[in-house]
Amino acid sequence: MNGNEFGRLFRLTTYGESHGEAMGCTVSGVPAGVELDEERIQRELDRRKPGQSMITTSRGEPDEVRINSGIQDGYTTGTPIGMVIQNKDARSGKYEPFVTAPRPSHGDYTYSAKFGTRNWGGGGRSSARETVNWVAGGAVAKAVLDQSDYDVQIKAHVNQIGDIVAPEVTFEEMLEHSEENEVRCAHTETAAEMRELIDEYQEAGDSIGGAIEFEARGVPRGLGAPRFDAFPARLGQAMMSIPATTAFEFGLGRDAREVTGHDRNENWEFDEGDHPETVSEEGDPVPVGNDHGGLQGGITTGEPIYGEVTWHAPTSIPKEQTTVDWETGEEKQVQVVGRHDPVLPPRAVPVVEAMLYCTVLDFMLLGGRINPDRLDDRPGEYDTDYHPSSPGNEE
Repeated sequence: MNGNEFGRLFRLTTYGESHGEAMGCTVSGVPAGVELDEERIQRELDRRKPGQSMITTSRGEPDEVRINSGIQDGYTTGTPIGMVIQNKDARSGKYEPFVTAPRPSHGDYTYSAKFGTRNWGGGGRSSARETVNWVAGGAVAKAVLDQSDYDVQIKAHVNQIGDIVAPEVTFEEMLEHSEENEVRCAHTETAAEMRELIDEYQEAGDSIGGAIEFEARGVPRGLGAPRFDAFPARLGQAMMSIPATTAFEFGLGRDAREVTGHDRNENWEFDEGDHPETVSEEGDPVPVGNDHGGLQGGITTGEPIYGEVTWHAPTSIPKEQTTVDWETGEEKQVQVVGRHDPVLPPRAVPVVEAMLYCTVLDFMLLGGRINPDRLDDRPGEYDTDYHPSSPGNEE
């Protein structure tokens, strides 16, 4: 099975199945000298883990991460970082009816058709549980960027559940309010309406889709290499790899189809100190607006990168559905019982942020903005603050 690696220089390689022994990942391309420990990664994993509220699956996974390589005395060494998250609460029995009778709209049939077999417990590798690895990798990327010379800030929030759409919020409001409620919507009043709607679908034994809005600030201009390494192309791959996503857009997104070229085109002006959200110096050319979402010609402009990702409703629902069993030749009425999310975006917010961090850092390394060997950018210097001391010298 291919397709288990993301990134060019900053590379995230993952393994594990939903009900297997453990999830895990290897993160390669991390510069040496980054202060990193399990606690920093655990903070991000705790935002994604199940059982946070009544609108998430009740599966009791602590998602405790263990780093087993790539760290010396609390600093990265430049070698691959290995991380493992044990599965503690797998209950595969409820999936036995679907071993040869695929659940509607899941990956059951396609996995079996491709490989001639599959790990069926909890959906195996097709399960969204696998994104725990992505959040771990994103936490590493965030640590690198936080300790670099660049002030990159990334945030996302749930801006739509079903037909309830949140009004526009500022980046500052996303930072301040998106973690204050279970829905992770930065607009408090709308979050309450969304929660009521989710409860209605959950009580009816059904589920509902939604969307997440994201924004990245402090990303320098000049990142991205058209054509196939265009920044939006790689970012789109990252977002559309998240399970159950159906659409990715940036800037005006799908609204661009209704806007004329004259209206979408943005005039250039000189920065006179009135573009604090843009990575630019006074006197630099900057676009008047940002309908392009911080990306022109597939390359970053230094302005905020923003967009939206859409999720369909979770496919695991207790309502009765029809399937066929290819082993017995029977048509069956089935119910997918167990512990499942009635809606996906609230727990997907940290996943979106993680993939943004991974994408931005990869481009920063590819573009030479951050030294891929060492964070302090002092090639040849060996006597560093983060080099281990000889035990004999401490006597």
